[in-house]
Amino acid sequence: MNTEAEKRSLLLEMILFATVDGHLHKRELDFLRIVANELGIGETEFQDLFHQETKPLPIKSEMQRINQFYRLALLMHCDGILHEKEFKAIQQIALEMGLNPTAVKRVLELMKKAPNTVLDPNVVVKVFQEQHN
Repeated sequence: MNTEAEKRSLLLEMILFATVDGHLHKRELDFLRIVANELGIGETEFQDLFHQETKPLPIKSEMQRINQFYRLALLMHCDGILHEKEFKAIQQIALEMGLNPTAVKRVLELMKKAPNTVLDPNVVVKVFQEQHN
């Protein structure tokens, strides 16, 4: 992640995704706050992102797109409720990112089977790399 604009864009995409079901649950907000903190985005700027109507910037690196997809997948599961709108939205976002649909489906299935829906990030990357062969 190079620029502040790219960091804000990633977080903005996550905020848009978190509210796709019409609700922002406390656990989703907490997760977003953790990501904002990791990206070095302060509380005021974080709050301002909820009122922006700009579209997220495209992510150039495949590894960054995979990481963003995984963040979104974690966000989707963090409230303990898997909404159909979230499931469809994450698949559409992954498609728009240019990620392999088979790998996306496989990662989401692995997350469903995992005890706490968290996967080792190396497993996520491996699933996407397998699709290159």
